[in-house]
Amino acid sequence: MTRKYIDCRDMPSDSGCDLAMAGSDEHVLDAAVIHAVTAHGHEDTPELREQIRGLLKEEVPGALA
Repeated sequence: MTRKYIDCRDMPSDSGCDLAMAGSDEHVLDAAVIHAVTAHGHEDTPELREQIRGLLKEEVPGALA
């Protein structure tokens, strides 16, 4: 199974958030949306989900370790 990752440090943020997460496409997408809503005050919309989906990258083994 191909794993994806997303790293908050790749997004513009005043908070300096450094959260990174990896897993299957859908698990990372769902977790990233929850994080964007709860930690950064975004609204869970189809547009936010598409934006986050477009930011998912292929995980490089050992990169998040």
